[in-house]
Amino acid sequence: MARTLFISDLHLNPERPGITRAFVQFLQDNIDCEQLYILGDLFDAWVGDDDDAAIALEVAQALRNFSAAGPALFLMQGNRDFMLGKDFCQSVGGQLLTDPSIINLQGKPTLLLHGDSLCTADSEYQAFRAMTRDPKWQAEALTHSLADRRALAGQLRRMSKESNSNKAEDIMDVTGDAVIEAMQSHGVEQMIHGHTHRPNCHRESSRTRWVLGDWGEKGWVLVSNDRSLDLINFDIIQ
Repeated sequence: MARTLFISDLHLNPERPGITRAFVQFLQDNIDCEQLYILGDLFDAWVGDDDDAAIALEVAQALRNFSAAGPALFLMQGNRDFMLGKDFCQSVGGQLLTDPSIINLQGKPTLLLHGDSLCTADSEYQAFRAMTRDPKWQAEALTHSLADRRALAGQLRRMSKESNSNKAEDIMDVTGDAVIEAMQSHGVEQMIHGHTHRPNCHRESSRTRWVLGDWGEKGWVLVSNDRSLDLINFDIIQ
């Protein structure tokens, strides 16, 4: 049975090797799927497609082995790996998706996003998002050395953690108006996104919104086959 898989928010980094091992195993276990969509924040930080860190090379090889076996692979930038580019995606046999993108899923137009664009109540973050998605900002950042970019990534993570610690939980969630506006403007009634780390399926009227989970003690995957959509979690051994 053909299966399409959706994951996000793995936040792979050297300090959590168990998550990386779980992801590599996940790819091996699902090599018979038809398509895999990674909807942002595969990495906890990404400083450019020339990154030669050990974890970048390990994950790239695992993805390359996966796509070479047959499944179609699609990747989307997240709020942590917004510098992920076409060069990396092409090198692993994948395709970089625009955020947002529309696909046909079980005969239904479905909007795919990372999800951070829907958190419109957090005006401070939206300003940061606009800055870091600017091609000119990214081009300037890439003129710096890998060491400087890694230092900048660490600084941005610390600033984000400090900023988020002072924000109410609901500010960092999606807003209902943004969800409705996105669905209406793209002419869809189904949406899949990550980012908020609040896995669930929200149904309102004819609209359905699937929220992917982040990987930690558990991994999360949304599985689509010919008959159903199921949000599944599994234990991760650290």
